[in-house]
Amino acid sequence: VTYKQPHIINGRTDVVTVTPWLAPIVWEGTFDTNILDAIYKPQNITVATTVFAMGKYIQFLKDFLETAEKYYMVGYRVRYFIFTDSPEEVPVVPLGADRSLTIITAPSLNRWQDISLGRMLRLEQLIESQLANEVEYIFSLDVDTKFHGHWGAETLDSLVAAVHHSFYNYPRDQFTYERRPKSQAYIPYGQGDYYYCAAMVGGQVEQVYKLVKTCRIQLDIDKANSIEAVWQEESHFNHYLLYNKPTKVLSPEYMWIDLYKQASVLKVIRYSHVLKKNNEVRPN
Repeated sequence: VTYKQPHIINGRTDVVTVTPWLAPIVWEGTFDTNILDAIYKPQNITVATTVFAMGKYIQFLKDFLETAEKYYMVGYRVRYFIFTDSPEEVPVVPLGADRSLTIITAPSLNRWQDISLGRMLRLEQLIESQLANEVEYIFSLDVDTKFHGHWGAETLDSLVAAVHHSFYNYPRDQFTYERRPKSQAYIPYGQGDYYYCAAMVGGQVEQVYKLVKTCRIQLDIDKANSIEAVWQEESHFNHYLLYNKPTKVLSPEYMWIDLYKQASVLKVIRYSHVLKKNNEVRPN
């Protein structure tokens, strides 16, 4: 197969495409799907994809799955794992070849913060019990989202994080990191790289396991010290990634929100949080 010659001079010059620690930042125009598929498809990889559809959030699952089947890791083996307290409400969505769905029943919780706080533990347990030797990559994605465009092998790497749609253009001292030294998620002013959105946790399964286990331990320490980080697991996620740099960073193309107009730097929106009224879907 003949590919178009890649360039080192002609490319995206309107955005930063590499981090200070030389990890690629993925934007439209920075990758060739044909080349990446030629690398990854012969590896016969499996991508686990976890979703937490708790309480009224189950209403978003159908759109998530239908759009994922259209755009997400098309042509690759995908195993969806749906955590839910309403297994009977999981919609029946036709899946493509080499794609499967497993429902994992989880108990209802009274606070949305507790759902957030418990995600790292459930991911840790799932990897330990099932996935460690069965999949190569894993993404944990929010259910109140949908895909709008291609999401493929360009997102695969050892440890992957997506820049948060609300902070991609802000100075770091305006990031909503946990600023209280008592918390294990503490990041002082003057430190930090990007603000990453915990709606997407991804990478090689062993690297994601290290991340979620570390975050779970730090969440437990905070709980024992009667402190809850300002953005629960997202605060601990950002703390972990400050000291364990992601090997690939996804641009806001991969983590937008329907509330915002498309920013001029975005040539495409691939994945976004859908519009919703939090007081109508959150338990508290």
